[in-house]
Formats: sequence, C-alpha cells, structure tokens
Amino acid sequence: MSTARNYLAREIYRSTLVVMLALMGLFSFFTLVDQLDAVNDRFPLSALFYIEALALPTRLYDLLPIGLLIGSIVALAGLAQRNELVILRVSGVGSIRLLGMLWAIAIPVMALAVVLSEVVTPAAEIRYSEANMVMRGKVQGGRLVSGYWFKEPTESGGSRVINVGKLLSSGEVADVFIYQFDANESLSFLRQAKRGTFEGGQMVLSEVTDTIVPDSAVGALTDGQRPTQALITVRQEPEQLMQTSLTPGRIAAKIATPERMSLLALWDYIGYLQSNQLDADRQIVAVWRKLAYPFTLIVMLTIAAPISYMQTRAGGVGAKMFIGILVGTSFFMISQLTLNVGTLYRWPPIVTALLPSTIVFLLALGTVLLMERRRGPKERRPTTRQAEKSTA
Repeated sequence: MSTARNYLAREIYRSTLVVMLALMGLFSFFTLVDQLDAVNDRFPLSALFYIEALALPTRLYDLLPIGLLIGSIVALAGLAQRNELVILRVSGVGSIRLLGMLWAIAIPVMALAVVLSEVVTPAAEIRYSEANMVMRGKVQGGRLVSGYWFKEPTESGGSRVINVGKLLSSGEVADVFIYQFDANESLSFLRQAKRGTFEGGQMVLSEVTDTIVPDSAVGALTDGQRPTQALITVRQEPEQLMQTSLTPGRIAAKIATPERMSLLALWDYIGYLQSNQLDADRQIVAVWRKLAYPFTLIVMLTIAAPISYMQTRAGGVGAKMFIGILVGTSFFMISQLTLNVGTLYRWPPIVTALLPSTIVFLLALGTVLLMERRRGPKERRPTTRQAEKSTA
C-alpha cells in the first residue's frame, strides 16, 4: 500500500503544482493589469512588480485549497482514464481506504500551509504594508478618516485614547493625539506630538504640546462665575517619554487582515483588545479559521474523491475540472458569506469558522460512502483470479 500511496502522492503533487502555477500566474497578471493605472513618475513599473512580488505568498496561501482541489481532481481523473483506479479497487483498495490514503497525502501540504501561515505570510504582509507606505504614500487597513484609534488604561486608574494620523515605516507614527481621562472619565489633558517611536514599552514623542485641564475647570464652568485662574495650561517640550501598552506589532495588527497575522500576534492583539474592553470577535474568528485551515485541505481532497470517481463517459477530465472549480469557488463564497453573517449576528467564533468546512466535509464523505455501498459486496471483495486478470 505504501507504493500505491507514494504513486498517488506524486501524481497529486505534480498536478497541484501545475495548477497552482497557472492560478498564481493568472491572478498576478490580472492584478498587474488592474494596477497599471497607478504607474507614474513617483510609482514606476518596477515598484509595482516589487509590491506584487510581496503579495505572492499571501496569494499562494489563499489559492492553495482550490489549487489542491483542482490538482487532485486532475490527477485522480487521469488515473481513472488509464484504469489505474480500477486496478487499485480490484487489488483491495476500496473507496474508504483510498480516502485515507488521500488524507495521508495531505499531511505535507498541511505542513507547508502552517509555514506559510505562521512565518512567510505575516512577514510578507508587513513588507507589503511598508512598501505601500513608502512607494504609494498610503496603507491599506482599518483606517478611519480621522486616523487610527487605540485605547488603553493608565496607571492612575483612568484611560487613554490615542489617535495616530499616519503610520510610517519601521513602526514609527506621526500626527499623534492623546486624550487622557481620569477615573471619573473627565478629560485631564490633551497631548499632541509630531512624531512617535517605540522603545522598550515606551513611546518617545517628539515636538510635544500638552494642553492640561485642571480639576477645577469643570466647576468653574458650571458655577456661572468668572474664573480666577486659567482654565487650561499649555506646555511645550521637544521630547517626552510615555509608558504605553502599544507596540509596533499591535500597530501593525490594526491595519493587517487578521487571517494574515501569525497566531502569536493574534493572541497578543486579542489580549490587548480584551484588556481594554474592545471587541475582539473578528480576531477570535480569525484564530479559529487559521486552526481550521489544515482541515480545509482535507475537505478539498475529500471533495475530489467522489468527483474523480465519476464515469469517464459522463464527462472527461475537462468536465471534472469544471465541476471542481465550481465546487471550490462555491465553497469559498459560502465561507466568506458565513464569516460576514456570523460577525453580523455574533455567532460563536468556532461555528463561524468551522460550519462551512464541516458541512461540505460531511456531504463529500457521505457521497463516498454511498458510492462504496452501491458497488456491492462482490466488487468490494474481489477474488485473487480477478485481481490477476485485471493486472494482466
């Protein structure tokens, strides 16, 4: 059985590699054509090629399940056309056993997916964002018109709201506004800084202007009488240190797609959000989706098994490829729809992440079991003479 498994693995890996190269080339070509309008003197064609090269690991990670599905269908359909699947069947390899071999073949692909998910894709996403900032002067991500907003507690029991107008390369920030509130949620001071850098749990602010609001200011405004002292005090400093829980990684997490972050970065950002009473459902769903990604690859191979078992007279390899592309695209659309609906209606994260894969897996597995049952006991237990005759 190891010989048959190795042979199946070679065929599936070879077909998947060809399909992935075709899909990567096709999607990259369309993206390049779509971005040609952005090419100018400040953003030359070489910069566009560089940015698209940085997007290749992310594209590979996104297309790997569909590529594995189509590649497996092509490989298994080719084996069926050459009657090699029939030889495996009469040799005692039933549908369930063949399915187990396919799942074992998926293990190296799952290892590759883990490396892509935890090492290659997060690093490429950071470089991609930095390249966009430097070459295009903009960054994609969760930015409002007023900038990026963060919240954290202070040592005195109050809270601090940080507004970052611009994100620069190397983890630096610019146009920083800091609103600090006391334990009674009254504004204590407003701090403005032209630039900020992070060093060992501190933010080093440059060209700082502090607008301090004393505790007596609210009472002076409410008693209806003329104040005897200034209500605010303005102070300027060339540089100032501020203790903060923000880090360059958490800044990057604000603009990164959660599925593109590593699990360690996601857990760190989820802890930051939860400690500040902020919504972390989207990030928790991303954790479950990343954990379910290897299972998605097994689902794809399970889908490929019944499609490849279709009789050749009912459609050649082209028809089976079309069915595979249709199933893979439908699965992707349902997954995205489930993600959006689950986030909207606040479904449990594990349900949002695993529901589409589980349903499709059970349907594909049920189809394989049904096909195995229809074969009948006589075909499932071939005699030695039948096996020798078929091999000959």
